[in-house]
Amino acid sequence: MKNLIAICGLDCENCDARIAALTDDDDLREKTAKAWSELNHAPITPEMINCEGCRVDGIKTPFCETLCPIRQCALGKSFATCGDCPDMENCENVGAVHQSDPEAKRRLTGRV
Repeated sequence: MKNLIAICGLDCENCDARIAALTDDDDLREKTAKAWSELNHAPITPEMINCEGCRVDGIKTPFCETLCPIRQCALGKSFATCGDCPDMENCENVGAVHQSDPEAKRRLTGRV
């Protein structure tokens, strides 16, 4: 599995935070911070929009680094991704991601 597939199955390669970090695009950081603030009902600043990927070494957004319950769960269980977890099908946390992005589940399992 590509390292740019997040623990939950999201595609880090096409994530605006990663793209903004790699291209040093402040306009994209601003746009992404605004969208994510509205989506998450949380204050997200453009300075927080820097990430190289969930499963690769390097910078991460504060949420991805320490606050994401999915990432913390998988790391705590020593799983590379949720696809390694026998409880994935019944997990409410990753289930919410898979409902909003069915391709995320396919990336982890090879099926939907």
